[in-house]
Amino acid sequence: MTASATLNDTICALATPSGVGAIGLIRLSGPQAIAIADAVFPSRDLQAASSRTAHVGWIMDGALPLDEVVVTVFRGPRSYTGEDVVELSCHGSPYILDRAMHVLLNGGARLAEPGEFTMRAFLNGRMDLAQAEAVADMIASESAAAHRLATQQMRGGFSRDIKAMREQLIGFAGLVELELDFVEEDVAFADKDALQQLLLQLKAEVSRLAASFRLGNVMKNGVMTVIAGRPNAGKSTLLNALLNEERALVSDIAGTTRDTIEEELNIEGIRFRLIDTAGIREATDAIEHMGVQRTMEKIRQGAVLVYVFDAAALSAEAVVSDLEQLHHADLKTLVIGNKSDLLNGRPSGYPADTIWISARDKSDLHVLKDALYDIAVASGVSMDQTIVSNVRHVTALQQTLQSLDDVLEGLSQDLSGELLALDLRRALNHLGEITGQVTHEDLLDFIFSKFCIGK
Repeated sequence: MTASATLNDTICALATPSGVGAIGLIRLSGPQAIAIADAVFPSRDLQAASSRTAHVGWIMDGALPLDEVVVTVFRGPRSYTGEDVVELSCHGSPYILDRAMHVLLNGGARLAEPGEFTMRAFLNGRMDLAQAEAVADMIASESAAAHRLATQQMRGGFSRDIKAMREQLIGFAGLVELELDFVEEDVAFADKDALQQLLLQLKAEVSRLAASFRLGNVMKNGVMTVIAGRPNAGKSTLLNALLNEERALVSDIAGTTRDTIEEELNIEGIRFRLIDTAGIREATDAIEHMGVQRTMEKIRQGAVLVYVFDAAALSAEAVVSDLEQLHHADLKTLVIGNKSDLLNGRPSGYPADTIWISARDKSDLHVLKDALYDIAVASGVSMDQTIVSNVRHVTALQQTLQSLDDVLEGLSQDLSGELLALDLRRALNHLGEITGQVTHEDLLDFIFSKFCIGK
């Protein structure tokens, strides 16, 4: 898909999910969108219709009426794509929608490619690249936190931060490059001390944005949380208690859970992907061995380990030994002493941060939930600040940081303006890649190919 082909054609796609529904929406965009729709909608003169108006009438399939629809006209440039856009709200019959698409395609439209509507919005200046990517994040959001993050980015908060930094850097980069034209006269236009201060300021802001990715990734994708421990520690009971439903099979027989069970828990808008695992012990058969191996694999993949032990049966020494065996560098661990209802007071010798609960009685579960939430958002980043959630963006920010470091190093070594200018340009390019001020067609194709077809 090339930019020229994208803008010259009129595209068409179903914008609602396939299957039976009350309403199905078909979207047209391009130079012939209104004319194509007008040719199959004799009820009104769409060519003369004002922008942002809706019209009720029949769409025709040749000489036969197909469906009574609502046609909405959006004239460019004040439309989603910046082009003429027509939306047809039909009855949600798969047959009607298929025939309506057939009629429009025969009328001169072509089927839109994934993300092509949003790509047109970007190419026509209706949004920058970061905002366009946020559209896909908005559609895919499955929690309040993910929705909030996508909304902030769609409204341009992140883009404004990037553009402001880039504009400050452009000013100094221009002065440095201007000096190159007067190198023989030994004229200095750029204040090197002021440039250094600006670079340090920008570096601090870029570093903060890059560091926010951990929290942004959590808000967007959720937290992979593995519940593990020895057999009969109460792992499945805990999962059921957290979900408030009987999701996992519970019994007093050791090794009841042979495979992983995955569910989702929402805590204050943060999505936790809970994984109940087989008990960790010496396996007595091949199937149980596979279950234990899968448990260890999930722990290696996880972001948070909820280690559960039977507080009435397992010694402090055994708990410490298990934790040493299970821990890895990138793993956050919560130690849960279950069956606290069987204890007289709190036993000594266990890790100081042990959370004591009774999964059966659902007592003190709020303490565990609070601890999970605190781990998820513990990044030193305020929820009210701009937060990065896109891997492409954090990569560009890290590359920007390297370029800024190179400029600072060049200033300290009193390198020539030509070398400083190269590093400044590189920093500007990396920042520009985030918003699409600097981009490549293959990158656009990759980004928008991940969209759904109707968007």
